[in-house]
Amino acid sequence: MLDLAVVGGGPVGLVAALAARRRGLAVAVVEPRPAPIDKACGEGLMPTGLAALRRLGVDPEGLPIRGIRYRDDRGHEARAVLPTPGRGVRRTTLHAALTAAAAQAGIPVHPWAAAPAVQVADRVILRPGRGSTRAPCPPGCEADTAAGGGPDGDELHARYVIAADGLHSPQRRALGLDVPSPAWARRGLRRHYRLAPWGEDVEVHWGDPGEAYVTPVAPGLVGVAVLTARVGSFEQHLTGFPALADRLAVAEPDDRVLGAGPFARRSRARVAGRVLLVGDAAGYVDALTGEGLALGFAQAEAAVAAVAADRPSRYERAWWQVSLPANLPTAALVAVTRVPGLRRHVVTAATRAPRVFTSAVAHVSAAGS
Repeated sequence: MLDLAVVGGGPVGLVAALAARRRGLAVAVVEPRPAPIDKACGEGLMPTGLAALRRLGVDPEGLPIRGIRYRDDRGHEARAVLPTPGRGVRRTTLHAALTAAAAQAGIPVHPWAAAPAVQVADRVILRPGRGSTRAPCPPGCEADTAAGGGPDGDELHARYVIAADGLHSPQRRALGLDVPSPAWARRGLRRHYRLAPWGEDVEVHWGDPGEAYVTPVAPGLVGVAVLTARVGSFEQHLTGFPALADRLAVAEPDDRVLGAGPFARRSRARVAGRVLLVGDAAGYVDALTGEGLALGFAQAEAAVAAVAADRPSRYERAWWQVSLPANLPTAALVAVTRVPGLRRHVVTAATRAPRVFTSAVAHVSAAGS
């Protein structure tokens, strides 16, 4: 029997698996999608997130992020320098690096979608969901039958399960912990452009539709993500940021538009018996402050520590400890953005109070430390 099975093989799930293996636990991952997995995200790794990866021996290629720069359509601009550099990393690059590290560590990846976890006295049983089909075998899945599975590798028995299966977590829903998103919850859209990065900051453009993030992710490539509560295409939203739209007008898109959301998801609890929720599955406020990956990595490490101690209930408190420092200011800022008369003054306020802005950025960038 496995010590731990991780449902969801995205970055947070793979970090949980790697952290478990470093503690000497027998661990496997269940993930139906072939690697590398892409997702709409801002692609900025905050310093604590980068440090968490390095502790696991993972150092993905990317470009340094030295600050966060706010800009609005009235010419106001504010910049905060990060305490230590972060990194802009394309999502597929990050996932490929974590997948390679998991394969090197001998962590099996079972290429099927898990049905709701079944908890019995001393274990959790995972089986393929109805209609689940095997994905092309990713690195490590050849070890399926050797790590807690049935004779055909299609059943797992583990002492504990970490569910890292995303914003719309089927495991969270099956456990009765799901809380629907509010009507005002925002969504995100992302596309890459073949354009040389023009700085070493994450630029946040504030406009009428919401915010647009520009992250340098590779030489000759920038990622652009739009956060908004409005309905419309990526191109339609981009017109709400004239200066950015003008700069991108000469660039070629590198890929199709991907979407994510709605954000603002909550879970009634993070622990249900032998199942622990981490990352987006445990609840999410908004992508506004860009700490999602760093926070997810910290939650993954905390959940693994609770599993290793055979004290899963400890994780509930640990989740609050690592999450609140980022979630509270993010929720406050999101509340401000919902009031048109206030959101117009966010960048102006940051410009007039640079020390407060810098302190806020440093506080959020330290999430999970």
